[in-house]
Amino acid sequence: MKSLFVLVLGNTEVSLIPGISVAGASPELTKLTPPADAEYLLYEKPRIINAIPVTPEGHPTPAIITKAARELANFPILVVRGGTHLAPLVPHVHISSAVGRDFRKEPALPEFGEIIRMAKLLGEELNKTDIEELVIGESTPGGTTTAQAVLWAMGYDARTSSAAPDNPQSLKEQVIAGGFKRAGIEKGQLRDNPLEALRQFGDPMMTAVVGLALGFKKNIVLAGGTQMLAVSALLKALGEDLSRFMIATTKWVVNDRSATFLDTAKEIGIITYAADLDFSKSEFKGLRDYENGYVKEGVGAGGATWLAVKAGLSPDEISAKVEELYRRLMEMK
Repeated sequence: MKSLFVLVLGNTEVSLIPGISVAGASPELTKLTPPADAEYLLYEKPRIINAIPVTPEGHPTPAIITKAARELANFPILVVRGGTHLAPLVPHVHISSAVGRDFRKEPALPEFGEIIRMAKLLGEELNKTDIEELVIGESTPGGTTTAQAVLWAMGYDARTSSAAPDNPQSLKEQVIAGGFKRAGIEKGQLRDNPLEALRQFGDPMMTAVVGLALGFKKNIVLAGGTQMLAVSALLKALGEDLSRFMIATTKWVVNDRSATFLDTAKEIGIITYAADLDFSKSEFKGLRDYENGYVKEGVGAGGATWLAVKAGLSPDEISAKVEELYRRLMEMK
């Protein structure tokens, strides 16, 4: 089956709320994380900043997993700018430069309709090619909070994951409650109005992925963690048949007891795959800590692993390649 890996980039002002996201060394640096992730997949290191994105504790971006899988399996990558502060310094498809707003203060994405329209056009064009499957990953700091807000607005009692071992669930719930109060809605009130849920609480990444999926009518692997649950719920509410969709994530998301990944996936009705990578014996603490609940998923890591496994690689080979890439980065310092 001919597959294309698509990386959709998005920013939301929600990531600037202190404590809500660790997808960057500081809240302000989360603005650079999506373009830097895309650049790292195609270069030895990003160009927009002189280092790969890390958490405040120094754990490397999950783009290192996607890069390792790609170097082993040699699948093609298409970068899509769903809506970011800055464009990546790599060839990419521009959908929008609109960034999701802080939904406690105003509707998150008034531009949602245009983003869906543009992304759907891209999906329709890809549908005319011999590509049989899209594997769609994402880089969206703060995206688990926007995803949980959308899921709650649509009536799902979901808890999304976090790139930190201590999931800031109480902060997420406080932020979402502020958004619901501003919008004048209660949990589940937008069950039959998924586009309003997107407008009020979404982000440009999930909006662009929805548009892509509406335009591309073949198989789609949603490569991500709990953020892709929100995408799945939106697609279901819009009348899409979820039998042609799958979520590919990592074991770290599935094993996250602070989230409801498997239960929510079952409630939505979408099948899942969990990449069984293991960094417990890594010489690098930054990678070993993945086994302790740090990072977990992102940049399509689970979907990229799934593509590599389909190509005949083992999870152990992919894990070893990640180790090699991290060593190369350390030697460049």
